[in-house]
Amino acid sequence: MTADITLRPYALDDAPRLFEAARESSGEVHLWLSWCRPEYTLAEAQEWIAKQIPLFAEGTSFSFVIADAGGRLLGGCGLNQIDPVHRRANLGYWVRTSAGGRGIATTAVRQLAAWAFANTELVRLEIVAAVGNAASIRVAEKSGAVREGIARSRLLMHGTSHDAVVFSIVREGTS
Repeated sequence: MTADITLRPYALDDAPRLFEAARESSGEVHLWLSWCRPEYTLAEAQEWIAKQIPLFAEGTSFSFVIADAGGRLLGGCGLNQIDPVHRRANLGYWVRTSAGGRGIATTAVRQLAAWAFANTELVRLEIVAAVGNAASIRVAEKSGAVREGIARSRLLMHGTSHDAVVFSIVREGTS
């Protein structure tokens, strides 16, 4: 199933929608993304977006809203931890609880990878998902990312190290 979504950079007026989506989803998402917690505030959403806009312009981090055809914020995705020397980046994603299970994250990963290879010099995108995060692992697999292995103690979440499955998507013709 291919979801009908669009990706667009965050704008300052997205803060209330980001806040609403995060608060709705904190019960499920907080386990894997520590920022998405029940106490998340509108001010935190505003501050985060205000930081993302110049990072996008500088090309050091690319954060996108995942929106449906009507413009509803369904989640977010982005490229961060960009390594210009080795031309690689981390690719992350999350989808609000009420939009889960509809192929939205999978479609967003595919669109983001296509955007990255068309608009940057990156040749490798990495998805790193905690071993216990079955939904994120399923998204990576469905998006066509290649499973490379388990990295021991790769992620630190809530003060505890977790093993993670590492996936990659590479630019055609580079491997």
